[in-house]
Amino acid sequence: MENLSRQLKTTTKVSSVLERNTKEYGKQYLFDDKDDTCWNSDQGLPQWVWVEFESPVCLKAMEIQFQGGFAGQECVLTAESEECRFYPKDNNSLQHFEIPEIKSKSFKLIIEKSTDFFGRIIIYKMNLLGNKLE
Repeated sequence: MENLSRQLKTTTKVSSVLERNTKEYGKQYLFDDKDDTCWNSDQGLPQWVWVEFESPVCLKAMEIQFQGGFAGQECVLTAESEECRFYPKDNNSLQHFEIPEIKSKSFKLIIEKSTDFFGRIIIYKMNLLGNKLE
């Protein structure tokens, strides 16, 4: 299984950025693998991250590291007509979620419920794991 989000070219969009400060909290920090950068959403739910790969992939797992207190509690990963629900813990650890193989070019992580009262989300790392389709 490869870390597709680092090995393939992607286009990424997010629902919001805290105070529109993309320089400090933008989507570019989701996949940079640095411990001191993060995507920080503004308040409100749902929040989402949309990722499109340059070609179709088979997604098998997802890893995500939230900031404790600003974590997603109820999440759904969607691709075309398929979806996979998961329920992260409210902590700072890198969490791993197995996904029934989903084949698509684009994926959307929707965070429906947050541990933060205002619905803010902070993600330090997000890894999409699987294989490129030929």
